[in-house]
Amino acid sequence: MPVPPSDDDRQRAAEVLQRACGDGRLTLEEFGVRVGAVWAAETHDEMVRATADLLPAPVVGSSVTVERVVTVFSENKRRGRWRMRSPRLAVRTVFGSTELDLRSMIVDEPEVEIAGGCYFGEVKVIVPEGVEVELTGAAIFSSRSMQLAPVPRVPGTPAIRVRLQTWFSSVEVVSKPYALPQ
Repeated sequence: MPVPPSDDDRQRAAEVLQRACGDGRLTLEEFGVRVGAVWAAETHDEMVRATADLLPAPVVGSSVTVERVVTVFSENKRRGRWRMRSPRLAVRTVFGSTELDLRSMIVDEPEVEIAGGCYFGEVKVIVPEGVEVELTGAAIFSSRSMQLAPVPRVPGTPAIRVRLQTWFSSVEVVSKPYALPQ
């Protein structure tokens, strides 16, 4: 009969995941899913699976660094693995569509700010489940919506602050799940 992992074993595994997230080897969403798997594991093997594939060191040059996203009369989608140059990302959208998928974004800061403006366009921000999000800014003839999964905040994840001034535009913030590879 398998023996369940001890609380000390679980804590050590969670610390490995937290370091990997801080080093940029895990995205916020991967961290949340894996740390949940560590604490829910019924056997030692289940717990080990959450940390088994982590590389010992980050791969240099494996992500794109971004400090601003500008969209004019076009569509701009930022997906996949990317890193913010600073804790603030400037966004400007004019007669266009901007989509920012933060689920694979690498971040070292406790708070991330997405700030700027959208004029006659739309901005969509996708966040991992379990991340705290704040949506603010002036809206003139615009719509704003935030649809987050009803799950508790995952410890160690940054707060996301979306601050956009909008004219004749729409801003949407949604959370989407991430699944561990089998």
